[in-house]
Amino acid sequence: MPSLNDEMKKHANPVEMLRNSRAGMYVYPVVAPEFRNWRTEQAAWRDGAVLFDQSHHMDEVIVEGPQAEEFLSCHGINSFANFDLNRAKHYVPVTPNGHVIGDHIVFREREDKFILVGRAPTSNWLMFAAAWGKWNVRLRYDPRSPSRPDGERVLREHYRYQIQGPDVPKVIEKMNGGPIPDIRFFHVDWINIGSRRVQALRHGMAGASGLEIWGPYKDKHYVHSTILEAARDAGVDLVQCGSRAYATNTLESGWIPSPLPGIYTGDGMLADYRDWLGSDSYEATGAIGGSFVSDNIEDYYVNPFELGYDFYVGWKKSDFVGKDALASMKDAPANRKKATFEWNREDVLNVIASAFEDGTPCKWIDFPMVNYASSSADMLLQDDKMVGMSMFTSYSWNERCVLSLGVVNQDVEIGDVLTLKWGEPEPTQKTSTEPHRQVDVRVRVSPTPFASEARENYAESWRTRSA
Repeated sequence: MPSLNDEMKKHANPVEMLRNSRAGMYVYPVVAPEFRNWRTEQAAWRDGAVLFDQSHHMDEVIVEGPQAEEFLSCHGINSFANFDLNRAKHYVPVTPNGHVIGDHIVFREREDKFILVGRAPTSNWLMFAAAWGKWNVRLRYDPRSPSRPDGERVLREHYRYQIQGPDVPKVIEKMNGGPIPDIRFFHVDWINIGSRRVQALRHGMAGASGLEIWGPYKDKHYVHSTILEAARDAGVDLVQCGSRAYATNTLESGWIPSPLPGIYTGDGMLADYRDWLGSDSYEATGAIGGSFVSDNIEDYYVNPFELGYDFYVGWKKSDFVGKDALASMKDAPANRKKATFEWNREDVLNVIASAFEDGTPCKWIDFPMVNYASSSADMLLQDDKMVGMSMFTSYSWNERCVLSLGVVNQDVEIGDVLTLKWGEPEPTQKTSTEPHRQVDVRVRVSPTPFASEARENYAESWRTRSA
């Protein structure tokens, strides 16, 4: 099969290849787009109780063997000190040059067994690294469900649900048959769901706490129906969340889910990786969207300091991939910082109104998910100078505004009003874009996370540190 390197050779540069990808809209598979309507579903995680079905849109990688911990520690920035059983971490790997590849949530099930859940870039990197370094580990890969299964039966290793919102404790106690253990944030314990014993992670995604539960996929229907029955018995209106609203919760909690993996440049391990990746891989087919166009693919990369992950770095570890590069970046003035951008209401309405006027309209703002590419990069300007890029955009019914997440220069302050260049400057081959014209949208730099609950009441993390 042709490799990513082979595919890159067909194009002037990686940016040109990715900006013209014909992969189409990024799809959250299998789960119904809406169960009620996406407005009610968004409101449920803030004001009531919501049930997310996370069984299909994420990869799962099971890593086990005598060197499982050593392998993961070597290929992620995180410290593994005090990472005991029944714990979870936000796991972040970087390239030898210090650029973020992606992230996963890693669960420790045994001393020699870990489960990682997340998007394809991190999964691909770990599978390559296990073979490239000749580690004494076994990896079992369960890729995300097909984007368009077209009626074919879909099976996974595990089901995965998250139940969240202020009314959730009553549901959890009912389905458990009594109070559950006091589970600390990002810790795991066992609870009951009817006749099943399931693992539960204390977690939160959109400004309200909750539990993430998982188990064998064959139990999915039983567990789902038992949760809904417990909610009815507890008198709680548990709202199932569809795929349209699901991805928007990150705008309130401040996590950027899809930075461009920084793997398109670099020699040695990275060159071998590009030869290993197929031309049909996420990295080869994913699309870059947005108004920022550069011939240098590295202008789209980010590092852990820019995403607020600097306190994850296990500096005391003897070595890990990217350690030297991160040490040189640590205090670099070029490092940007993560921020939330609140889009100006009047400008958003003008963009929408252009679709009802003669002539070429502005780029359509889709609701609630505004993103139309795997990775986005919209220019942010201050006094006509580019000071950052917006990387993930959605509409929040809870906040009644369009929000985006991205990175800005260090001297940009909360409250500053920037100009976001919305729309692409040139036609591309992307099937997710229509003929349109660019327009300026004012955005106000806001705290990250935007939801005060996430900033003020989550356990110590990048969310609370940014506050």
